[in-house]
Amino acid sequence: MLGIKKFVPRTLFGRALLIIVIPVVLLQLFSAYIFFERHWNKVGGYLALDLANDIATVISLLEAFPEEGEQAFILWTARRYLDLEIRIEDGDILPESPKSFFSILQPVLEAKLKTQVRRPVSVDTESLHKKLAISIKLDNRLLHVVTSRKRVFSSTTYIFIMWTVGSSIVLLAIAIYFLRIQVRSVRRLAEAADRLGKGQQVSDFKPEGAIEVRQAAAAFIGMRDRIQRQSNERTEFLAGVSHDLRTPLTRMKLQLAMVGQGADEDADDGIASLTADVAEMEKMIDGYLDFARGEAGEEPIDIQLKGLLEDVVSDSRRKGGSIDLATFDPVTLSVRPNALKRCLINLIDNAVRHGDKVAVSVACGDAVVDIRIDDDGPGIPCDKREDVFKAFFRLDASRNIETGGVGLGLTIAHDIARGHGGEILLDDAPGGGLRAVVRLPV
Repeated sequence: MLGIKKFVPRTLFGRALLIIVIPVVLLQLFSAYIFFERHWNKVGGYLALDLANDIATVISLLEAFPEEGEQAFILWTARRYLDLEIRIEDGDILPESPKSFFSILQPVLEAKLKTQVRRPVSVDTESLHKKLAISIKLDNRLLHVVTSRKRVFSSTTYIFIMWTVGSSIVLLAIAIYFLRIQVRSVRRLAEAADRLGKGQQVSDFKPEGAIEVRQAAAAFIGMRDRIQRQSNERTEFLAGVSHDLRTPLTRMKLQLAMVGQGADEDADDGIASLTADVAEMEKMIDGYLDFARGEAGEEPIDIQLKGLLEDVVSDSRRKGGSIDLATFDPVTLSVRPNALKRCLINLIDNAVRHGDKVAVSVACGDAVVDIRIDDDGPGIPCDKREDVFKAFFRLDASRNIETGGVGLGLTIAHDIARGHGGEILLDDAPGGGLRAVVRLPV
């Protein structure tokens, strides 16, 4: 089975076409075999027998009338009415019959001649253009006969071949045309699913094609609407929660500011602690809202990756980070620039927070581009690299709570990468530390 799979097309169009072509070819081969079997055994045999009978008749007449004038008349009659050009010469050695791999006519004719003439026979079907050369050994002479191939060949052979080949070509052309129409709807459904997986809008997609394809397209549209509705509901819910929480937090900040005026030293310490708690709550609310919002509302556009990376690295350098951006060839991507910036900022800030030096580089493949972010920090244990993408998950003291935010930075970055049809991979950096790779489709 593995050997057969190598020759089976991988596309639906190729496999459907193969399903049509194989039966047509087998039918044509079977029909051709039956036709030629019947044709050469019956029609060809009868024509060859007729020619053999004519030659046998001429030989009998020549033997019955040995006079020169009589034999000349017999040969003239054979040429005039039987289309046989006959020449008699002395000799007793027959010319060798040339064998042709493609001649089906020769063995049939030789068999009929030997049966009717009952003398040694040599048949040449190839040397003369559209002619047959037949040599027959008489007692001490050789009889050479030249006649047209039409005597033993029927034109129905060519007609049959042209009809079968021509009809097969027409039928295959019609099948290919309708197959392309049917496969086109499946291809459009696959393209729409791919665009949705990359976070792009698929509002222009409509069901088309066969009933089964339309059912799959309708199910896809329903899934798309449910995903968008769920995403919108999540964003609206957390936005409402954020709004509701911001109001009492604002009042708390105002009251703390008023209470702080004229308070003693112990009260100032309590107020400062409470103010820090309020600020931390605001930071958490902002993180929740960023996680819920994702990249909603932003349309993908074509951008130059170099310019976007330079902006992100410049922002991080202004915050005090030591970041090295390696040069690379220009790359154009269709992305949501603000969302991708948020993804890269989260990763670079995470690298700056836990390492002294950060290196950013780009590697281009056939269909993907890798954005590599290397740091020289403590890294992440291999058994924890999947867990860090979970919401609210934070590592131990090597990535401490005070500087680790609320545990949504990598989750947001991971969601943004997946929303672009890509992914984030974590590995060991060449010089120690952690390497984060944002892999995006080109």
